[in-house]
This record gives sequence, structure tokens and C-alpha cells, in this order.
Amino acid sequence: MRRKICQFLYYKVLGWKTEVTVPDYDKYVICCGPHTSNWDLFYGKLFYAAIGRKTQFMMKSEWFFWPLGVMFRAIGGIPVRRGKRNSLVEQMVQLCNESKIFHLAITPEGTRSANPNWKKGFYYIAQQADIPIVLIGIDYAKKTIYCNKVLTPSGDINKDMQEIKQHISQYKGKHPENFAI
Repeated sequence: MRRKICQFLYYKVLGWKTEVTVPDYDKYVICCGPHTSNWDLFYGKLFYAAIGRKTQFMMKSEWFFWPLGVMFRAIGGIPVRRGKRNSLVEQMVQLCNESKIFHLAITPEGTRSANPNWKKGFYYIAQQADIPIVLIGIDYAKKTIYCNKVLTPSGDINKDMQEIKQHISQYKGKHPENFAI
């Protein structure tokens, strides 16, 4: 029932499309972009529910207050403390290892503003957990979300990040001026 409602909203009401060629593995990190608007979370979650998949995402623990905390957890939110003594990579690798299903969505830009210095934690999570990275592009100009590339971390982070940035750069965010590679 949830999937049907999300499909109706995503395809019929909002008029968005999908292009999905990547299988639904049990465990993977989702690298999505460009991230230029708060709407990205809404469209991304709706997209994933419409194609029958579930995702999790990390969010500042400060946002998990009543009643928002209940809602964020229900839609896959994982509260995190981003202090220097907390290794988010280690926390997520442990969560992945303890989970049967692990689909963690991360926006590597780390902000909705133009930032060519992308965060690399998603890469290290995938590498240390020995799981693939699924690349997802959100294209507001075409009203389409693409899930059409998988990357297995090679260990050469510079080469892999260049490939990821090249792939994501073909899509237009809601505010293209806020995207930089």
C-alpha cells in the first residue's frame, strides 16, 4: 500500500520519472547528488519508496527532538553526533555489519552550497564494509532520478572520486549554482 501511494505521488501528482538499472543488493552505500536543496531528501525518499526500496540516512542528532525525531526515525533517519571523538565511518561500518539490509544514502557534498571538497566518509564506509557504492543522480531539469551506476571502491580514492564526480555532474540540481566538483 505504501509503495502504491508513493508511486501515485511521485509519478502522477509530481510528474517525476525514474531510470533504474542497478539491482537492489542487500547492502550498499548510496552516493546521491547533486545536493542543492532541502527538497532532495523529500524527492529521494519518495523515489526510493516508489521503486519499492528502503533507505537510511544520517542526520544531525540535534534534529531528533520530539516530534520530529519520531518522524525522522520512521523514514530511515539515523541520528549521529559529529564530534571529533566520534568516528562516523566506524559507527556506520558496525551498523552495516550488524544489519541484514543496509542501504545508507549520503550526499557527499555535505551541504546545499557549492562545495568542490566533497566528504569521503561514504567511500570509506563502503570500502571498510566491503560493499558497493550505488550512484544516484537527481535531475530537476528532466524531473528524473537516475539509479544507473555501481562502483566498487578500488582503493584509489582519487580515481574513484573523480569517476563519481564526473557521473554526478551530468545531472542538474534544483539550484545548479550551488553545485561544484
